Amino acid sequence: MEGVPRCHNVGTPFLYSTFIYFYSTMEIGKINNLEIVRSAEPGFYLKSNDDATEVLLPNRYITADMAIGDSIDVFVYNDSEDRPVATTEMPRAQVGEFAFMRVKAVNSVGAFLDWGLMKDLLVPFREQKRRMIAGRWYVVYVYLDHESKRIVASAKLDKFLDNVIPQYKFRQKVNILVAQRTELGFKVIVDNLFWGMIYHDEIYQDINIGEKHQAFIKTVRADSKIDLKLGDREVKRVKSLADVILEYIAQNGGSMHITDSSSPEMIRSVFNCSKKDFKKTLGFLYKAHKIVIAPGEVSMAK
Repeated sequence: MEGVPRCHNVGTPFLYSTFIYFYSTMEIGKINNLEIVRSAEPGFYLKSNDDATEVLLPNRYITADMAIGDSIDVFVYNDSEDRPVATTEMPRAQVGEFAFMRVKAVNSVGAFLDWGLMKDLLVPFREQKRRMIAGRWYVVYVYLDHESKRIVASAKLDKFLDNVIPQYKFRQKVNILVAQRTELGFKVIVDNLFWGMIYHDEIYQDINIGEKHQAFIKTVRADSKIDLKLGDREVKRVKSLADVILEYIAQNGGSMHITDSSSPEMIRSVFNCSKKDFKKTLGFLYKAHKIVIAPGEVSMAK
């Protein structure tokens, strides 16, 4: 884990993001590697190598290639009766992670998210920034509730982020989740620990809320705010193509009739690139105020 605790946050939600509940040595809400130790009518029973406690893998998840003595990866969670159970289905997020999920239903208890398992994931009303609506998508944090011992989610992201001091180095590679669009750019969640920002004028590809990307640390400011850049390879490819497009426009009297509506074959024949890269580069040039895009025409900005 990058970072060290902020001393002034002792006793605050920092504990939510670092405290892990255990069912014996099996981690509830996590993927565990467990051994199949015996077979019974409801399914296989699994345990870890250093613990005698067993957990059930129901018959519906058993495949023909599984046998006693095998070690398999399973996700351990509480079933509808709050009993620990294993599944070979993998959730969209484990405890301690953020993810973009769709609300399947809302009732008197809260909102229920589709997180890839048979049992939906609850977001209690107290953990909603505003009332969630069925069918909509939200970025949430998955954690194990202290009181109920159940896996739940929260849309109140701030209390789970920036609770440690970032210790990143320049150009260090990190994993990000795109969480929010702002006037300046996109707010992203860095390594499930921090808020970060990617600015509009440094984005050379289409990115959307809920997407996961790899990025690079640009700077960690004195106030611990993190600025990031997307992959350098993407940047170089777009900038190189941008120079080619600008030169082509200049050689053709300041405008061209090849646009993002042109066929992939036409674009490739002229610029030797994919339509996807062509559209990204036009977007970059437009944001940089170097071109003007009109129906059927792209021209140099004046």
